[in-house]
Amino acid sequence: MITSKKEYLQYLELDRKALGLNQPNFKSKLIGLIVPNHIYKFQRLLRKKEYFLNCKKGVFNKLRLQVIKLRYRRIALKLGFSIPENVFGPGLAIVHYGTIVVNRNAKIGNNCRIHACTNIGASGGGQKAPVIGDNVYIGPGAKIYGDITIANNIAIGANATVFKDFKEPGMMIAGNPAKEIKRIDISRIIKHIPEKS
Repeated sequence: MITSKKEYLQYLELDRKALGLNQPNFKSKLIGLIVPNHIYKFQRLLRKKEYFLNCKKGVFNKLRLQVIKLRYRRIALKLGFSIPENVFGPGLAIVHYGTIVVNRNAKIGNNCRIHACTNIGASGGGQKAPVIGDNVYIGPGAKIYGDITIANNIAIGANATVFKDFKEPGMMIAGNPAKEIKRIDISRIIKHIPEKS
């Protein structure tokens, strides 16, 4: 959760790296005007919204927050994303446009790489949602729900249905219902995190 301007800037930088984007320069800004990167724009607005919600007080900042929320809602509808604030840690990489629905009670760690048609939610009308660790890859079409915990360094396969705990780090899980498939090195999938030595 962003609690200061320094953290806000760190989140922006880590998200940019996670998306594989170069440091902004004149050329990239010019290209961005002609062919905008809507996912990066969405993620920047998500972080800005979090920063203003968590850190900025006062009437003027509340007005600015309303403008940010309006812009955020507009691009979220365009891309098909329903992602609340303060759920994802830094280093988020949304890979494609398409439906992504995340419950506001979910907690997802650093360096999450998430694909389209994913749903992370509560189960059976309950309030508890998944707690997902750091360095987790979520494949297209994955459904993750309920009061569950997923460890660090896990890859969740395409169309997996996850409704129980997976507490062993460094595993690939897949299937319906999901089960452990094999051990993996997550740095081969999430390229911007350092390899384990």
